[in-house]
Amino acid sequence: MRDFNKVIILGNLTRDPEMRYTPNGQPVCSFGVATNRRWNDASGNTQEAVEFHNVVAWGKLAEICNQILNKGRKTLVEGRLQTRSWEGQDGVKRTKTEIVAENISALGAAGERNVPDAEAGAADQSPETEEKTEKKSSSKDKPEKAEKPNKTKSNPDEEINLDDIPF
Repeated sequence: MRDFNKVIILGNLTRDPEMRYTPNGQPVCSFGVATNRRWNDASGNTQEAVEFHNVVAWGKLAEICNQILNKGRKTLVEGRLQTRSWEGQDGVKRTKTEIVAENISALGAAGERNVPDAEAGAADQSPETEEKTEKKSSSKDKPEKAEKPNKTKSNPDEEINLDDIPF
């Protein structure tokens, strides 16, 4: 039997995604997701616990996450667990376990607590996703398109000759 490392969480982003690039230009985006768990204890009182997860996305998925995700947004993350270790500047060995995202679905609007009927997946851009992308991008991200001046004024009564069209 093969080994299996699969994680699926549904929660709210705890912070806006942080986009970085590796020295060779590979995009990487990291963010946090909080998941809540509720249960009743032996005396019937409702208890609640919150678990915080570190998520990292690479490549095109990282760029999409940076565009459509923001703090408070309900998000479904599929991926695998990965633990990495390094030595800090103070010489202390540190470790971090995170979810390496393979698929992400942004649900609802930022801060919305109820899961809607429709999903805005990373692969298919729904109108809501496109709206979020447009709102979040700045003039630096998108070059403005200059409108071409209309050299000739069109007359609505004038017929169009198909031979006059250059393509």
